[in-house]
Amino acid sequence: MSSQSADPGDVYVKAGAVVFALGALATLITFVPLFLHLTPLPTAMYWLSMLMPAGFLAALTGLFLNARAQRRRLEPRQPARA
Repeated sequence: MSSQSADPGDVYVKAGAVVFALGALATLITFVPLFLHLTPLPTAMYWLSMLMPAGFLAALTGLFLNARAQRRRLEPRQPARA
C-alpha cells in the first residue's frame, strides 16, 4: 500500500481506462464484419463504440483534477493578515 493519500481524480482515471478499453473492444468488434464483407452489426454496436471517447474524456478529467489537487498542495500557505 502507498502512504500517499488518494487524489480526487484517481477514480475518474481508473473508470475512464476501463470505459475506454470497453469502447476500443466494441470498435474492433464493430469493424471486423466490415473488413471481412460480412453482414454489418446493428446500430447499437456503433453506439457502444462511443464509449472510447467517453472513457478518454473521463480519464482526462481525472488527470486535470489530480493536477489541480497537487498544485493546491504545493502552494505555500499565506498567513491571514489582520
